[in-house]
Amino acid sequence: MPDMPSIDLTGKNVLVTGGSSGIGAAVVDLFLELGAQVSSADLQPLDAVERDTVTRLQADVCVEQDCLRATAEAMTAMGAIDVLVNCAGIPDTYTPTLEQSTQSWQRIVDVDLTGTYLMCKAVGAHMAQRRSGSMINISSIVGLGGFPRRNAYGASKAGVIMLTRSLASEWGSLGIRVNCIAPGYIRTPLVETLIRENKVNTGQIERRTPLARLGHPREIAHAAAYLSSEWSSFITGATLPVDGGWSAFGGAGDIGIA
Repeated sequence: MPDMPSIDLTGKNVLVTGGSSGIGAAVVDLFLELGAQVSSADLQPLDAVERDTVTRLQADVCVEQDCLRATAEAMTAMGAIDVLVNCAGIPDTYTPTLEQSTQSWQRIVDVDLTGTYLMCKAVGAHMAQRRSGSMINISSIVGLGGFPRRNAYGASKAGVIMLTRSLASEWGSLGIRVNCIAPGYIRTPLVETLIRENKVNTGQIERRTPLARLGHPREIAHAAAYLSSEWSSFITGATLPVDGGWSAFGGAGDIGIA
C-alpha cells in the first residue's frame, strides 16, 4: 500500500466547545496546525484562549440560547461550520451515591450530556441545510463500564455514546457524520491537580493500563483530527476508545507486565 499523506484540515471551519483548557485546548492547537479555521466556545473568559487566530466565543452549553448564539457567531466569523468538537464538560465529584446531592447529579448531567445535545442540535440545523458535516463528541471510559462513586459522570458519558449513535443513525442521510471519543486517564491540568492532591493514584492506573502510562491531551486531539478528516469518511456512530488499552483489559487487577 502506498504511503498516505498526512491529515490536512485546510479549508475546514471548526467549532470547539471547552477549547480553553485540557483536551479542548489541545484540539484547538492541533487543528490550527493542520490548517483549520477554529472558533472556540467556552464558559471561561474570552482571553482564556491566547491564540490570535482563534475566534473566541463565550457560552454556557447548558443554556440553549447560548448554544444557538455561539453557533451563529461562529458561522458569522468563519462562513460555515464543517466540524463540531464537543469538549465542554465538568468532572465527577467522586461522591458515594448515598451522600450525593440531587443538585450535584443534575449539574453534571446538564453540562456533560445535555450540553452536548444542545450543541449538536444547534450546529446540526446548520449542517443539515448544507447536507455535510462531522461531529465529534467526547465521552469517557467511565461511560463504557461501571466505576464506583462516579454515577452521574458515568451515566452522562454513557448517554453521550448513545446520543452519538442515535444522531448518526438519524442524520446520516443528511450527510452528517457523528462519532465519539472515549478517553482514558489523560494528563489534563485537572488530572495533574488531582494527582498532586493524591486523589488519583498514577501507579495504580499505569499498572491497570496495558500501555502502562497515562495519555496526553494531544493524543485525543489526534483522534479528533482523524474523525474530522476525509480519512474517516465512511465512519459514523462509532465510539473510539483512546485509553491505552484500559477498556480492552478484562481483568480486575494489575495487567501483569511481562
